[in-house]
Amino acid sequence: QVQLVESGGGLVQPGGSLRLSCAASGSIVSINTMNWSRRAPGKQRELVAAITSGGSTNYLSSVKGRFTISRDNAKNTVYLQMNSLQPEDTAVYYCNAVVQVPLTSRYLSIWGQGTLVTVSS
Repeated sequence: QVQLVESGGGLVQPGGSLRLSCAASGSIVSINTMNWSRRAPGKQRELVAAITSGGSTNYLSSVKGRFTISRDNAKNTVYLQMNSLQPEDTAVYYCNAVVQVPLTSRYLSIWGQGTLVTVSS
């Protein structure tokens, strides 16, 4: 089976940094897009950053310049480097990937378990 395992969340003070990691495991032929989304208290889930297989990126306006999404295709891993964190960034962060699986060669959207990022002094 294919799954995404997230790590790197935690408590950080305003202005601090965290790096989230999300590794895909299992039988995977290829990975298309990978992205990070978040769900903050009292808000709907929002897409934070996305990266294509070719490395093109897109960011939520409020994190532009502070967050950087990257991927290591050899490790089937996507990262989210978060700098200058603010309390408003507090949320559960989820990674998502569209992966191609063997046998059927279908593309499936899979999700990580979520990792909590808390920005507070």
